[in-house]
Amino acid sequence: MGNYHATDIAMLARLPLQARSNFSSAIRNEQPRAISVAESAAWRVFDLTISLLILAFMLPFLAVLSVMVFVSDPGPVFYRHNRIGHRGRYFQCLKFRTMKLDGDAILAAHLKVSPAARTEWDATRKLRSDPRVTPLGAVMRKLSLDEFPQLLNVLSGEMSLVGPRPIVEQEVQKYGSYFEHYCRVRPGLTGIWQTSGRSDTSYQQRVTMDVAYVGRKSVAFDLWLMAKTLPAVLAAKGSY
Repeated sequence: MGNYHATDIAMLARLPLQARSNFSSAIRNEQPRAISVAESAAWRVFDLTISLLILAFMLPFLAVLSVMVFVSDPGPVFYRHNRIGHRGRYFQCLKFRTMKLDGDAILAAHLKVSPAARTEWDATRKLRSDPRVTPLGAVMRKLSLDEFPQLLNVLSGEMSLVGPRPIVEQEVQKYGSYFEHYCRVRPGLTGIWQTSGRSDTSYQQRVTMDVAYVGRKSVAFDLWLMAKTLPAVLAAKGSY
C-alpha cells in the first residue's frame, strides 16, 4: 500500500497483538475485499438491532438536546450534507447543527485572512479553532453528541454503526486507488479512526485505517471497536 502504511507504527502499537497482526495483513492486501451476501446480511441485522436499542434508550436525552440546539441558535436543529457512502452513492448525512447559520460565509472570510487556517483546512477539511461553531456546538463536537442523528442514517441503510467516517467528494482524491476499498462497506458512526486519535492523525493514517478496517470487518471486530468508543469519546482526543 505504499506510503499509506509507513506512518502507522504508533497507531498499530496501540492495538492488541492479534488485532495488530490481522491489521497488518489487511493493509498489505492491495485488492478490495469481497463481501458475501451472508456477511452483509449479518452486519445489517446487527446495525438495526443495536441502533433501535440505542434510540429507545437515548430518545428523551436527544429530545432535550434538540431543544437546546434550537434555543442556543434559532434555526434548523439538524444539518444535512452530501456524503459518499456504500458503492460510491451519495446520501444526506445527518448531524445536530453545531454551526451558525451563515457558517459558509464565516469560513470563507476566515480562510481568506488566515493562511494558517487555509493550510489546515486544505490538509484535513477541519479547523482546531473554527469560528463557525456555536458554544453549545463546541461541547457537542467534543463529546461527539452531534453525530447521534446518524442513527437514522443507519436505520435507512445509508450508514453502519461501525465503519470509515463518511467522506465528501473533495476527499476522494486523498484515497487514490484505495477509494474502492472505502466503497465496499457502509460508512460508520465509529471505527478505527474514531478510536485512534481522530483528527490528531494524518489523512494518510486515516486512509490506512479505513482500508485495514474493510479487510477486517466482522461483527466481533465491530463490537470491539464499539467498546473502545466510549473511553475514546470521554477522552476527547483529536475531537474538534
